[in-house]
Amino acid sequence: MRLRNSEIQQVIRNSITVSPSTTLLEARDVLLRHKVGRLPVVESNKKPVGIVTEKDLVRAIYAHGGRSIERILVRDFMSKKLITLKRTDTIRDCAKKMHQNKISSIIILENNGTLAGIVTKTDLASVFLTQVTDPITVSDIMTSKVVTVMPADSLLLVESLLVKYRISRVVVERNRRPVGMITNRDFLPAKMPRWIREFASPKEVEDFRLNPKPDEFRMNQLSYILSFRAEDIMTADPITVGANEAVSTAALLMMRNGISGLPVVRKSLLVGIVTKSDIVRALAD
Repeated sequence: MRLRNSEIQQVIRNSITVSPSTTLLEARDVLLRHKVGRLPVVESNKKPVGIVTEKDLVRAIYAHGGRSIERILVRDFMSKKLITLKRTDTIRDCAKKMHQNKISSIIILENNGTLAGIVTKTDLASVFLTQVTDPITVSDIMTSKVVTVMPADSLLLVESLLVKYRISRVVVERNRRPVGMITNRDFLPAKMPRWIREFASPKEVEDFRLNPKPDEFRMNQLSYILSFRAEDIMTADPITVGANEAVSTAALLMMRNGISGLPVVRKSLLVGIVTKSDIVRALAD
């Protein structure tokens, strides 16, 4: 695959950061306020020492035991193993590291080790809009074996499939046609699940959000899951892309709609799924 400009400099973006002494609740508020999925953690000298993602927040909420949630600091649960590159590296270097380490972002450093910025899967997907010169279709990079559920399937089944196959989304299909999409985010307490927002009382919503007892938290969540089916929480009428369309079209649809995966169809029938991870893999290869 040929690129008009392979310099990583063109896709580096400035990043919202937090310090190691930021509290869990403050970090969550920053993520939600700025609508980002990750926060580099930097010391006062601007050198990164960790990174915090939505998943890190969720794990911290579940695992904090009897401690007051207000006292949990970012340094207690941040990911300390940083995957980094420098401004002088290339887009393909970045894609390879993302793909090899199964991560969604790379921290970019200045020559002196301070934070230069961050590159995400979304940034790499944008490369297909302006830089790729070879004609590549969605069918060239899509995943053909799609994990699907039916609208009437239980949410316990949906959650078990996400865990079993280590995936971020399942397609809800009826008669081989995609009718909905359910992602990992629907199960994250840091992002309030829709069925809790719509059907629980205000007090239950607040308890769900801030419950300091993980065991009770899980049991309350389980009782709600048992009562609902895939069609109750899915995003209906998902945006799809044709198998013969250009990868740049799929990338544009993802970025315009703030999503990371699209069901792939041929004559309206489901034939695959394409994600930002597939795009990163294509760039790496």
